[in-house]
Amino acid sequence: MSTATTDLAKAMAGAWNAGEPERVIALAGQATPSQEKNEGVLMLLGLAQQATGRPQQAAATFRLLAQMRPDVSAHWNNLAVACRQAGDLPGSEQALLTALSLAPDDAEVHYNLGLLYTQQRHWLLARQSLLDAARLAPHFIEARLQAAYACYVCGDNTHQEAMLDGAIDWPAQPAEQALVLSAMLSVQGNLDAALRTLAHAQLPAEPAAGVMRLRIAAQRVLLYERNNQIDTAQDELQQLPPEALDALPAEAEQARADGWRAHAAMAMRRGAYADAEALYQRVLACAIDDESQASAAFGLASARDRQGRYAEAWQALQTAHATQLGIARNVVPELLAADSQPLQVTGARVEHASHAGWKPLSSPGSRQSPVFVVGFPRSGTTLLEQMLDAHPDYQSMDERAYIHELIEGMELVGQHYPEDLANLTQPDADQLRSVYARRVGHVLPELGERRLVDKNPLNMLCLPMIMRLFPHARIILCLRHPCDVLLSCSMQPFRSPAFMVLCSSLQRLAQGYTRAFDQWYRDVDVFAPHVLEWRYESVVSQFDEQVARLGQFLETADASPMTRFAEHARDKRFISTPSYAQVTEGVHRKAVGRWQNYREQFEPVLPALRPWIDRLGYTA
Repeated sequence: MSTATTDLAKAMAGAWNAGEPERVIALAGQATPSQEKNEGVLMLLGLAQQATGRPQQAAATFRLLAQMRPDVSAHWNNLAVACRQAGDLPGSEQALLTALSLAPDDAEVHYNLGLLYTQQRHWLLARQSLLDAARLAPHFIEARLQAAYACYVCGDNTHQEAMLDGAIDWPAQPAEQALVLSAMLSVQGNLDAALRTLAHAQLPAEPAAGVMRLRIAAQRVLLYERNNQIDTAQDELQQLPPEALDALPAEAEQARADGWRAHAAMAMRRGAYADAEALYQRVLACAIDDESQASAAFGLASARDRQGRYAEAWQALQTAHATQLGIARNVVPELLAADSQPLQVTGARVEHASHAGWKPLSSPGSRQSPVFVVGFPRSGTTLLEQMLDAHPDYQSMDERAYIHELIEGMELVGQHYPEDLANLTQPDADQLRSVYARRVGHVLPELGERRLVDKNPLNMLCLPMIMRLFPHARIILCLRHPCDVLLSCSMQPFRSPAFMVLCSSLQRLAQGYTRAFDQWYRDVDVFAPHVLEWRYESVVSQFDEQVARLGQFLETADASPMTRFAEHARDKRFISTPSYAQVTEGVHRKAVGRWQNYREQFEPVLPALRPWIDRLGYTA
């Protein structure tokens, strides 16, 4: 390199380090033809072009660098970022894949690939790339945050939780990212970390800062409401005067929608359903993202339902489900086929003869085993979970997919479920129980001698695994009128993309319900587990008798603490399922027979449901 070229590169580097990218570009313009091809000069020029909002020029510069030095991963990575910023997404992907082939362990390349897939809404690919980036660089906070969000969209709670571990100690985030992070932390039940994230959010310059303060205030209202801290939420609502929302500029649609949504949620809590309806309609009138649109449409349906305007409520539900299908299409497009099965109902089954050949293994007794609460979603599982959790001898861990994950783990190492359960050795079974216990210990480090309550409705589809590891466990099957179950599922804004598809129509729901119970009773016939059928309607009408029956089944001498579940739920505050508000109200009959208000919509699926309605002892 000539002395003149060296001097030019040094001058450009000095300008770059001084935060003067325009001067870097000006100096590059003075380069001679030979200096224009210098690698250092081109690198600084490309970075300066990026920093000054010239992505197309930056892409041209980095492309030249990549052609000059095709063996340097960093040049391809920089080209990819510039292409993405310039809107050339195919070019960005091609450059990143080239960079990855040169540096497969470069976390930044995986991160940029994840950002590209996020922009393209290729969520499964984004999740994997971002998880890879975080694995390669565990302290790469931006990668962990983006990976957590991709997991959030994909309904991958386990990896999302892992990515957010320790987030309360992360450095302050830009306000937009702080809102996303706080929402995810709230879903994990970590209210303190969510509030701290908002309190330390880095605000933009005015006037955008004022708009962002309103969005943060709205988020705090929703966080407190979601954690059943209603008085605090009402106090926070004072930071969102309606006149301030009305005065927002036209481009502040998201802030306006966030504010009206907070007001609507609190109106629902006060029982002001007509006010809530009007507020949710205001949210829907804003040009906002699909998730916010779907949430507002579900809220509108609930507000109309509470006013007895059932046809209009159903209309709002159709809007909500159509919007959610659009979200699910970018995550699980294969489930949108007419013959898809959103529920992971295994096609294989364990026959009596094969079960008889299972190798006998030693296993924990009933008191050393979890109490499993299962049933189709919206059958009263959360109510029962909170009853058990109110007793000092039991502790629940909210809804975890740990049994499902053990099955996935078997399949990842080439074993077939449920067939290969027959071949498990004692060390194999002990190891699976150890993995399960380790995951439980992470969320319940102080479980001690209390009995674990594992409430996951769809563990009803995992009975072979449960019986192989915990054959003496007590299992409680929650039952409720199938039509009330389906209606309640239809009215919930589930976050799981598979459940978005499942609940998109009563026809899909009815198919999922019948397949789930077909499998459950086939497995019950083979394994003969210790099962108590817990009927929601009986709990409502004969509460004390059913609590005593539950205590007898679990061999618990004094079941009376279970009757104080509503007070316990209010004190607990965070409950992960959509029933977080209802279980604080105690037992009431309002949800019994509710489906009759929508009988016209149910008529087409009654023939498919009638065999189960009859078998479970209900009437249509």
